[in-house]
Amino acid sequence: MQLSAEQIAQFEADGYLVVRGALEEGDLGPVIEEYEAYIDRRAKELLAEGKISQLYADEPFERRLARICSENNEIYPELDIMQMRGRATFEFLRNENLMDVVEGIVGSEITCSPIQHTRPKLPNGLSPSGSDPHVVPWHQDAGVTWEESDPYFILTVWIPLAASTVENGCLQIIPRTHGGGLMQHHSKRGVGTTIVEEELPDAEIATLPMEKGDVLLMHKEIPHRSLANQAETIRWSMDLRYQETGTPTGRPFHPDFPVRSCSNPESVLTDYEEWCRLWVGALEESRKQKVQAHRWKAVD
Repeated sequence: MQLSAEQIAQFEADGYLVVRGALEEGDLGPVIEEYEAYIDRRAKELLAEGKISQLYADEPFERRLARICSENNEIYPELDIMQMRGRATFEFLRNENLMDVVEGIVGSEITCSPIQHTRPKLPNGLSPSGSDPHVVPWHQDAGVTWEESDPYFILTVWIPLAASTVENGCLQIIPRTHGGGLMQHHSKRGVGTTIVEEELPDAEIATLPMEKGDVLLMHKEIPHRSLANQAETIRWSMDLRYQETGTPTGRPFHPDFPVRSCSNPESVLTDYEEWCRLWVGALEESRKQKVQAHRWKAVD
């Protein structure tokens, strides 16, 4: 699906665009099946170790992990993209239908940023330590990168893997607030990186419920936040970043790689094993060096 001139103009004016029905079951299905298989395997291991009382195998994708985590949340921190490193997820990062949409904003030379997440937002109260890293305060995505990327455009692509509703914690944004650069943020332990209250725009908030198959495109300067999950189901989503190849990502310690190129198709990373090696090495080295990913140091 390619963006129309009207959609591109809307993105430029509003700083965001929801593309309804941009992805089909054939695009998202393999990723969901990969997560279902991983959760099933780990559930069987937890059951064998006596850490859960049953497999909850009859529960649907939107509910099963929550039922497991109500007894044991050991699986929860294993599910982010760079931790699980699934083959279907790697393939999805350069999915042709997704790249067609991204190309309308970024151009034909596209790199996948290292900032890439799968977020299973659990029902309120089930997350480890009583807090949830997927419930985030008002921030700009520009605020969670190093200064090197400030002059360059980075596109946020947010994709629900199941319905994202007000009840289960959909996104809220403040439209038409891009173009002024980075607002002042600070980082608080237990809260995360957030715009300081004095700089938060006093403007209308847009709440964005979305269906599976929809895609949200967002400028890196648009303030947004994620609501708490007050439902009994999980809000499964992915958020990815794409930018013009050759521009700094703001995460030089983690791997980026080309996912589409008209000028040099051979540069596109298609080697799944190499992608895994890149992430394993980068995570080990950044831990060793105690790299601070965000520019604002956390304070109490």
